[in-house]
Amino acid sequence: MFWTRFMSSIVLAVIALVTLIMGGEVLWAVTLAISVIGYMELCRATGVHTKGKFNAPEAVGILGIAAYYAAVLLAEGGLFQLMAIIGVFMGSMCVYVVTFPKYRAEQVMANFFGFVYAPVMLSFLYLTRGLPYGEYIVWLILISSWGCDTCAYLVGICIGKKKIFPHLSPKKSLEGCIGGVVGAGLIGAGFGYFLIEKATPDQNVTLIIAFICMIGAVMSQVGDLAASAIKRNHDIKDYGRLIPGHGGIMDRFDSVIVTAPMIYFLAALLIK
Repeated sequence: MFWTRFMSSIVLAVIALVTLIMGGEVLWAVTLAISVIGYMELCRATGVHTKGKFNAPEAVGILGIAAYYAAVLLAEGGLFQLMAIIGVFMGSMCVYVVTFPKYRAEQVMANFFGFVYAPVMLSFLYLTRGLPYGEYIVWLILISSWGCDTCAYLVGICIGKKKIFPHLSPKKSLEGCIGGVVGAGLIGAGFGYFLIEKATPDQNVTLIIAFICMIGAVMSQVGDLAASAIKRNHDIKDYGRLIPGHGGIMDRFDSVIVTAPMIYFLAALLIK
């Protein structure tokens, strides 16, 4: 299992490296693909999907994802993106009313939640790459999520004692959580000093980057725990089997999903 997980991590790292460096339509297409898969995993986990049958709420979600990502790629500003989001909400409500009582209110709400949770939140990978200095800033998403996860694991193994979420994630310790945030901040500071400051000679951004990464790291842990809580509520071990040793897209990208919009907004506000 260790070597399977390790090799999968290497493959994911290479794909992330190539995709983020290339940016543009390549990043858009990859983000769209993982968004659709993540959305379908959430539909199965939360009971939106009915076994063996693609249903109307899922059709609304898939059409909404296509419309939303088309707006992200082609439209200036956020008006059409907002229209796509509201369109999925209204479409889900129409399906609920017209087919009543075929679908429960919980399914309709979970369908809209899944659309926002995976596709909309993940789209900030592409949107962050489009910011000024986005070719550098987009890496803060991975530093704040996967970097934090690695640092938290190492610190937790070495000195972790106080269990902070015993019912939700018994292996997580307070020391590990703090180590993940501090570690992400230090990695971010190094990244900012050696790379981003060279691209922004008129700004001293090292401390800003460290701050952004630490806030992102806090949110990455929230995202990880939230995804775990959903699995526990629905008595499932993994969201899928797509990634050997890791599970599904939602199992591997649970922290990235929450970190991406946080990095986008903080970078847009703090780095000019």
